[in-house]
Amino acid sequence: MRLELAGKTDLALRALVALKASGERTAGPDLAEALDTTHLYLPQVMRPLVQQSWVTSTPGPGGGYELVVGLGSVSVLELIEAMEGRTDSDTCVLKGGTCDTSDPCALHDAWTSARDALLHELSTTSLADATRKG
Repeated sequence: MRLELAGKTDLALRALVALKASGERTAGPDLAEALDTTHLYLPQVMRPLVQQSWVTSTPGPGGGYELVVGLGSVSVLELIEAMEGRTDSDTCVLKGGTCDTSDPCALHDAWTSARDALLHELSTTSLADATRKG
């Protein structure tokens, strides 16, 4: 079993932390350099953050990205789902497809409990808490 996040999610988290540290609007090329990525890839990472209204994007000279929420108001789960899509909670880990509760797979109860505990932890851990711990 592998539980991994996409590199784009890591980059998004680092972008939010960098914007918080800067405390002001940061030009795209400067942010890309700070994150060790390209200014061409950065908009793909930043678009979901702007769509969530966590970051503003101002085009043109003097433009850039600016954090407009506190990291304490965004959960780790919210960031993951913004970057990677909704968390799948219906797929059976053994059979694929939806696990039939009238005839559940052998791991249904254990997997459901573990998944629920993981989602709870991710939803109750803010980005501020997560970045303080790490």
